[in-house]
Amino acid sequence: MGRNTRKRRSSMANKAIAASAALALGGGGLIWANFYASAHESNNNGWSQNQTKAAAAQVATISCPDVGQKLTNVPQSARQGVATELANLDKQITEAYARLASTRQAQAGDSGFVQNAIVGPLKEKRAATIDRIRLDIQRVGGQFNTSLSQLAACTTQNAQTNAGETGGQQQNGGQQQGGQQQNGGQQQGGQQQNGGQQQGGGQQQGGQQNGGQQQGNGGQGGNGPVAADFVDITKVQGNAQLGVGQNGLPANGNSGSKGSFTTKCGTNGNDNHNTDNVIVAPGVANGAHHLHDYVGNQSNDAFASDQELAAAQTSCQNQGDKSSYFWPVLRVQDGTQDFDQNNDGGGKEGNVGKILQPAQAQLKFVGNKKGNVVAMPTALRIITGDAKAFVNGNANANVNWSCTGFENKVQLETQYPICPQGSQVVRTTNFQSCWDGQNIDSANHRTHVAFAQADGSCANGFKAIPQLQVRLVYNVPAPKLQNGTVVNPYAVDTFPENLHKPITDHNDFINFFSTNTMNQMVNCINTGKKCQ
Repeated sequence: MGRNTRKRRSSMANKAIAASAALALGGGGLIWANFYASAHESNNNGWSQNQTKAAAAQVATISCPDVGQKLTNVPQSARQGVATELANLDKQITEAYARLASTRQAQAGDSGFVQNAIVGPLKEKRAATIDRIRLDIQRVGGQFNTSLSQLAACTTQNAQTNAGETGGQQQNGGQQQGGQQQNGGQQQGGQQQNGGQQQGGGQQQGGQQNGGQQQGNGGQGGNGPVAADFVDITKVQGNAQLGVGQNGLPANGNSGSKGSFTTKCGTNGNDNHNTDNVIVAPGVANGAHHLHDYVGNQSNDAFASDQELAAAQTSCQNQGDKSSYFWPVLRVQDGTQDFDQNNDGGGKEGNVGKILQPAQAQLKFVGNKKGNVVAMPTALRIITGDAKAFVNGNANANVNWSCTGFENKVQLETQYPICPQGSQVVRTTNFQSCWDGQNIDSANHRTHVAFAQADGSCANGFKAIPQLQVRLVYNVPAPKLQNGTVVNPYAVDTFPENLHKPITDHNDFINFFSTNTMNQMVNCINTGKKCQ
């Protein structure tokens, strides 16, 4: 029934293409090709030193207000149409970013090019799409907040934006975090990045050679990550607590419901992937614009109905768990290509490199430190984290990066860890654990669930439910930082305009436990047992 991609990854390490044919994004043009060439070259492919500097000062990405987050009251009968239009907004941003990345020469010659040829037309398209959302809602008697029409305009984010900041603001590029200077990948002291020098294997791309990695905006695909996105975890001061603010804090403690329920669903060894998201973009192919790993339910794609999901096969050992667990894949950008190099959501949108299968995928449900939990309703949907946090800001971010042996000491939000030899990269996610008691989803896919308060209680009359905790462990070759650049980085798949920033990590869950198995889970948690 589905269109899930279960293709076995190629065993051949296809080499990155040369500078004269740097990776294309979204079907158009060179990405950051030759625009960060060495400053000491007076003429590089027709570029003067001043032109090169001008290109370096240009914008790196596009930041658009997230309309979907503001839609909190959409009638059920309008949600499919609204979801389709929201997916159109994402597609428009993707196309605009592709044009931004492929027109660097025109931008250097015309200071108004980005506004006139990219941002302005994007605003017009978005305005028309938002108006169609208005019509969808009002056609079925719903109320539309006309202030949402003001969200059509987008801004740009400079190439020198600090990698640790979000929300489209331009930074000074000198803040220090975890011992690493943050400067958006620009080497300090005014030096250029590796201007054609060969390092680490010498695969040439975009006029720069650095272990197969393209510099400037960073990464093998030309849209990140950059050196400032990484930090040696051994040099980070301990910050023991998980989560951004109160988001993602473990709900359980030494009181209340102290049990747990672990489900074993594998590590996606059967390569169950697609670039859909049935929660936010039902019925829309490539609605995520990046690739997901799926474990548990084996029929999850954009077109899956609840009935089909309930009847699906599962990779979980406990056949009473047909829930769907999915997250963006992690890739190492070592110059290789994977099966989706020429696909939407893959290489065509800057998600390139070898897909890494988790060495471990631990799925555990825990209780609430204030009291008992209640059963989750069938088909409950929960999204945690924000795939667009780099441009949205971190209000919905829920990110924890660490290394084995360091998890109780260091949790990173805005940087990827470089782990010491013998240590593995860890992604940890603690989901929302309070439910409104009525809805399995909400218009913005967030307001029907919430994080527990610091004391474990649920606000606004919400009910405590088992908290899903996902811990993913990876064997990742440690990247190297050299002369202000990163060699062989790793990164999560992202929407292309979010530049593979670590703060965009996110996780998704749809509950399809059988009634008996869910009741077993609740009983185990409330009576303090550890079940699996």
